[in-house]
Amino acid sequence: MSGEKRQWAPLAVDHGYYDPLMTGSIDGTDDRPHDRAVMRALQSKYRPNKQVKGDPKATIFVARLNPTTTEDSLKEVFSKYGKIRHCRLVKDLVTGRSKCYAFIEYGHREDAYKASERSHHMILDSNEIIVEMELERILPGWKPRRFGGGFSGKKESGQLRFGGRERPFRKPIVLGSKSFGRGERGRGNWHDNERSRGDWNRDRDRKIRLDKHNS
Repeated sequence: MSGEKRQWAPLAVDHGYYDPLMTGSIDGTDDRPHDRAVMRALQSKYRPNKQVKGDPKATIFVARLNPTTTEDSLKEVFSKYGKIRHCRLVKDLVTGRSKCYAFIEYGHREDAYKASERSHHMILDSNEIIVEMELERILPGWKPRRFGGGFSGKKESGQLRFGGRERPFRKPIVLGSKSFGRGERGRGNWHDNERSRGDWNRDRDRKIRLDKHNS
């Protein structure tokens, strides 16, 4: 799917599939990977866990949890949006410690959507959490964060992913448009700036020579 001409949309779900190359780009238009993790995601083969049951369209993904947050506290907080059928706090298989994200399935899809809308950026156990509808079993081509995919990320990692709710795609700058060249960055504008900068330097050098001649 990489390299296909696509209409711009702010979210990857609007395109109907997950493309690691696209999500590695701030506007979804990159034609080559800019970090090794994107390359890893492109080359990897990932299949959703078939042992995960339930309705994916009634399931929310909750991330950036406090390591001390428990399944019981998640149920207590998120049950106000509707009846919870299942809550799974993902833990490390070796240490048993929380990986700071969870999946919560509701009895009704409307309740899951309501939870995702109302609890996004909620403060829970002193952490500001992010909440999305589950995408792993819904979005074709999905690659999780550990495979170099996913969405969002932290600037410090150098592996930001766009097209999600937290970091939607920015609208691409169109070369030749009226707005292009008015302080917006791009290759065409860069060359124009370099030309004008050269003219300015020549004018400055000419003025210096004249000043020295007249002094």
